[in-house]
Formats: sequence, structure tokens, C-alpha cells
Amino acid sequence: MSIQRKPKTATATAAQDAFIQGAPDASKAEPAAAYEKGISKGHKRQITLTIAPELLRKVDEVAKRTGQARAAVINMAIFRALEGDIFQS
Repeated sequence: MSIQRKPKTATATAAQDAFIQGAPDASKAEPAAAYEKGISKGHKRQITLTIAPELLRKVDEVAKRTGQARAAVINMAIFRALEGDIFQS
């Protein structure tokens, strides 16, 4: 096995840039006002949550069955509750 140099990487072309900018999450919309509650973890906030043991067991069962993390299951449940009609007045 011989030692080889790293291949040179090509610079991004206009077509590549246009493709990337066309992605739904690439929009450069005006950023929302900073929300300072919780501990900053990248683009998310870490919070402390107290939950009943039986409810936690059910969350863990769903997480295991779907192959998702516990946090992902909780996030999806909260999202669906807030986007649905549960809290609509």
C-alpha cells in the first residue's frame, strides 16, 4: 500500500449552489426572536421534564417499537398536540 495525496476537491458550481439553496430548510427567512428559556443545545433548547412512571414506560415502548429516541417520541407528541386541535380554544 502506497501513501497517496488527498484528491483535490472541486469548488462548488452554480448548479450545486442553486440545488442547495432550493432545499426547504435552506431559506433565509428572517430569524425568529431568540428564546432564552432552557439550555442552548445547537438549534434546540434542553429542558427538564417530570413525567409519571407509567407514561414514561409507554414513551419508551413506542421509542423501542419505532426505533426512535425517547426525545424524538416526546418531541413528536408535543408537536402533534400543539399543531392538532387539542389546545385550540
